[in-house]
Amino acid sequence: MSKEKDMIEKNIELSTEFSRYLFDHPEIQKKIPLGVEIILLPEFDQELKEHNLKLGKSVESQGEKVLFIIIKNLRAKTLSRIEKIELTNAA
Repeated sequence: MSKEKDMIEKNIELSTEFSRYLFDHPEIQKKIPLGVEIILLPEFDQELKEHNLKLGKSVESQGEKVLFIIIKNLRAKTLSRIEKIELTNAA
């Protein structure tokens, strides 16, 4: 896999997680100005962070407004958000 493709795939996954975060924390969404380019900087992935920082600086140099969002950590992937179930026989 090419490095660029790898960065794209990581950013897609990170963007998806950020969107989920915004659904759970709508107060954050209200703090994001309209018309800004959002650049995610994951502290847990230095290579992606550096790639995205360069991308953000490039966007800024073109006169666009950029908001850098530092992502401190990601929880482990889970296949289901269900915490507990109970099985019963149908009567």
